[in-house]
Amino acid sequence: MSSNEILKVLDLKKHFRVRGSLTKKVKAVDGVTFSIEVGETLGVVGESGCGKTTLGRLVLRLIEPTSGRIIFDNKDVTKAKGRDLREYWRNAQMVFQDPHTSLDPRMTIASILLEPIRYYNLKVGDEEEFLVKQMELVGLGREHLYRYPHELSGGQKQRVAILRAIITKPKFVVLDEPTSSLDVSVQAQILELLKDLQRKFNLAYMFISHDISVVKYMSRRMAVMYLGKIVELGASDDVFEKPYHPYSKFLLAAVPIPDPKIARSKTKVLIKGEPPSPINPPAGCRFHPRCPYAIEICRKQEPPLLEIENKHYAACWLYHKK
Repeated sequence: MSSNEILKVLDLKKHFRVRGSLTKKVKAVDGVTFSIEVGETLGVVGESGCGKTTLGRLVLRLIEPTSGRIIFDNKDVTKAKGRDLREYWRNAQMVFQDPHTSLDPRMTIASILLEPIRYYNLKVGDEEEFLVKQMELVGLGREHLYRYPHELSGGQKQRVAILRAIITKPKFVVLDEPTSSLDVSVQAQILELLKDLQRKFNLAYMFISHDISVVKYMSRRMAVMYLGKIVELGASDDVFEKPYHPYSKFLLAAVPIPDPKIARSKTKVLIKGEPPSPINPPAGCRFHPRCPYAIEICRKQEPPLLEIENKHYAACWLYHKK
């Protein structure tokens, strides 16, 4: 682990047992390796069911990994328990997708924000004045402290959820589609808020989304996931401008173009069929049943994630044939 890395994940897997079966398992995350540097945002993108959210929860030990390693700030936290796990959670937090369900409706905003402060026994002096200063960081004020979540708008709730995640001064935050449940105009405000907080506190983010345009805007590097695996990893600009994996190309082809003239002239590329079942993924490359470029080796052997050029990685036999 380099001195500038805050998180390193090595061959992480999570296989869920299928109810009623002794042998079948859902391979939600199946051998994922990546790292995140201090103050960096790594975007994770892919269609629904690819394992993005499960990966985020695994990294934070909200669910236990089947195998693999999680190294945070030069400490192996894969099997951390008790005080060690508690310290990890203070430094690694999560903002969930839906603020309507992630905030307790029976608690005031002040109570929600004080919960992590008291849990970690943090000394903040006058609690109310401390909370007022913290609320200002996310564009809220004293008048919001003693309201309940249902009295706030969706954007205000997400601001509270973000503040709850950073109030313990963590080093790393997982953002699980933090704007997908919000109006478009509010989404832009929340994204700018997240960028501003990152600059102020030098936070590292893992930004999870199905929207590749938003991921590009938010992240320096991007990981494309398909059926539990990372199929492409590189600088966001490089992945956008020159994607290697066919699946990445299809995701980019689906991005809406605001100019009608360009949109009409653009050749539409559609992915055939539905994603295979994670219970019984296909042999070889998992994308080959839907890939128009598949060659014989794609159907027989799984491609490794290898560097193509300049720290741009892809798991595709078209670029590294055996």
